[in-house]
Amino acid sequence: MALSQETIEIKTEFIRLDALLKFAAAVESGGVAKLLIQDGQIKVNGETCTQRGKKLRNGDTVTVDGNEYLVRGGGE
Repeated sequence: MALSQETIEIKTEFIRLDALLKFAAAVESGGVAKLLIQDGQIKVNGETCTQRGKKLRNGDTVTVDGNEYLVRGGGE
């Protein structure tokens, strides 16, 4: 299954996982993000992540529903 990849540019040192999902329009709301994360449906750098507040930095990848988001920028 081929993943589509989208780069998400951040201006801060990090972005929280739930915020990234909303910012990237991968979810409709923070509530949906919370449920997907709690249900283990989100992967960070290839591993299932259940931490809503997981800090994502430059180079991290997030996978949800066959879509991959690459975090770029921040803290330079």
